[in-house]
Amino acid sequence: METENGAGDRVVPGPEHGTDGVGGAWLVYLLTGLALVVAYYFIPETAAAAPLRVVLYCALSGSAAVAACWGAARTRPGNRLPWVLIGASQVVYFTADSVFYIGHYLVGVTAFPSWPDLFYLGHYPFAVLGVLLLIRRRAPGRDLPGVLDAATLGVVAAMLSWVYLIGPQSRRGAPVPAELASVAYPVMDLALLTVALGLLLGSGARPRAFFLLVSWLALILSADTIYIAQQVRGVYEAGNFLDAIWLCGNLALGAAALHPTVDQVSDTSPMREGPLNPVRIAVLSGVALLAPLVLMVQYYTGDVRDVPVVAGACAALFLLTITRLALLVSDQRRLAITDVLTGLHTRRFFEAQLPLEMARARRSGGSVAVLIIDVDHFKSINDRYGHPAGDRVLVEIAARLRSTVRSGEVLARHGGEEFALIVPGADAETLPALADRLREQVASAPVVVTPQRWVAVTVSIGTARFPTHGTNPADLVAIADRALYSAKAAGRDRVVVASDTTTAAAVEAGERPDPAGAEYLHRVADAVDDLLDDHGHSRAVARWARMLATEFGYDADLVRRAELAGRLHDVGKILLPRAVLVKPGELDEAEWALVRMHPEHGFRMTALLPGHLGVAHVIRQHHERWDGRGYPDRLAGRDIRVEARIVAVCDSWAAMRSQRPYQPAMPVEQAREEVHAARGTQFDPDVADAFLELHQRGAIADVHLVHRGPS
Repeated sequence: METENGAGDRVVPGPEHGTDGVGGAWLVYLLTGLALVVAYYFIPETAAAAPLRVVLYCALSGSAAVAACWGAARTRPGNRLPWVLIGASQVVYFTADSVFYIGHYLVGVTAFPSWPDLFYLGHYPFAVLGVLLLIRRRAPGRDLPGVLDAATLGVVAAMLSWVYLIGPQSRRGAPVPAELASVAYPVMDLALLTVALGLLLGSGARPRAFFLLVSWLALILSADTIYIAQQVRGVYEAGNFLDAIWLCGNLALGAAALHPTVDQVSDTSPMREGPLNPVRIAVLSGVALLAPLVLMVQYYTGDVRDVPVVAGACAALFLLTITRLALLVSDQRRLAITDVLTGLHTRRFFEAQLPLEMARARRSGGSVAVLIIDVDHFKSINDRYGHPAGDRVLVEIAARLRSTVRSGEVLARHGGEEFALIVPGADAETLPALADRLREQVASAPVVVTPQRWVAVTVSIGTARFPTHGTNPADLVAIADRALYSAKAAGRDRVVVASDTTTAAAVEAGERPDPAGAEYLHRVADAVDDLLDDHGHSRAVARWARMLATEFGYDADLVRRAELAGRLHDVGKILLPRAVLVKPGELDEAEWALVRMHPEHGFRMTALLPGHLGVAHVIRQHHERWDGRGYPDRLAGRDIRVEARIVAVCDSWAAMRSQRPYQPAMPVEQAREEVHAARGTQFDPDVADAFLELHQRGAIADVHLVHRGPS
């Protein structure tokens, strides 16, 4: 439930924080399991005690399988599959342990390979695939640095595995099944090591469950490597210290699955790491030097059988290093033109790109617009909530602007709380609507500044267009900047185009709006109503538009603009032939073409009045439709100014409820049904619903009840 404090900020309850895992089931499980591992080694290795050792070992291995499956069941559906596969791998692993230890201690089967080896080898594909899916979910995009670093370590591990494990095993001359099994184990371990390195070195969140999962991989791989080395030397004995490492690995997996943060292992990291850090450089450099070191050892020992493998590893490491350096250079260039906080382009990039876009427009005879966007009252957010909260506001605003910007447009952080946008091919008629769409997108929802508070944030926008307002980059930015200052001075949360700035400058210089001109247009609106035998139509539309805009909570300037547009929306009809305007029958296509011109006529007539350019744009758009099938510009959705969307509903209602030369007045219920049916096609659904709600409350009077009076 949301509340409001005395300062007017919204206060929302914080999330319910459960246990952080300390003292939870995972810790009890882990400590109990470790105690049982210690107890396992206190059980004497006698025939009488063998069943107890087998039961205890298999119980520990099986508990990890149960925990992994339970952890998979309680993760979010989108994160479940990796843990299902990891749980399946542990089930197969537990099966292998059960078959092996029962056969070894209770039946006396010691042959290698045997049935348990099929299960031990069978658990690897599930584990590898599960970890791969985790990596994919943790880094949905491309994490090339992590892949390259993991590949570097994987190449070295593969080389060492061949030289010291796989090669010697393959040359022992053992029976084919034994040789295949001996080679299969290090190959599978190598595959698991590769994905484990990808998980460790890649991006993504790193909660406690992540480190427990990595511990499982590290312990299992370490024990497997030692086991293979003991097999090569013929010294492996069941029940030695390797059992403790394998069991601890199983316990780490079970604890990871039981930990409260298990679901977070699949999350991306909130902030990507830098390209390289000193520790990673040192590790990669040391590992890469192992290949030539092994080559030197083989040279001095005279054992050159593996030289081709080591040389191939050296070549692969060289290519990986060159690729890593190229990627590092690319990252440095990206960082130079990308704002660290918002991820947008920097001002330097903006200033380099604008001349190029203007030159391209000059060659093609096109145009390019610059929009300067400034966050309103940003200093008060910093002062009240602190700079981290201000940074969160900037990041969120940048994301909202980015979601609205189209391909080919350049959005940059211009400095502080200011953003800039380059719009190639900007049309003079739709530029205000484009800027207003950005403004509405930013104001569409509050921004969370602390876990318990959010604030409404708005922006002011100034815009200028080449070649209309400026012919060089500096002038164009300066003119757009002056338009921004005018938007700030006029009350903020608005768009000012450079032509509006000229009007504002003229007013500041001592000129005043022409009251006679405004009164003349009002009389023209009344004259149109009289021609249509629709007395009070424009006044009713103005009144309802004001009521609707107020109902939505818009500022006084927007309410006044909607009201004026409603009052003057039909003034362009005065230029239509009288025979067309009052024709009692259906209009033909040519006559309809004339009627569709009246929004353009109204725009041109109203735009001549100082301070009425915004009203003129609303008049031009009031016959656009939500689905894009209106006129004159076939705008759609929120590309249409909100004032025009409001006037459209009010105008249609007045037309349906009026007696016109070409139609009788429509009954109230039928008119309501028409408005409801047109929501989402002709009308903005929110505006249509709000209008019908006002009408239901009795706030919308019939047109014939709205009589003439002073404007």
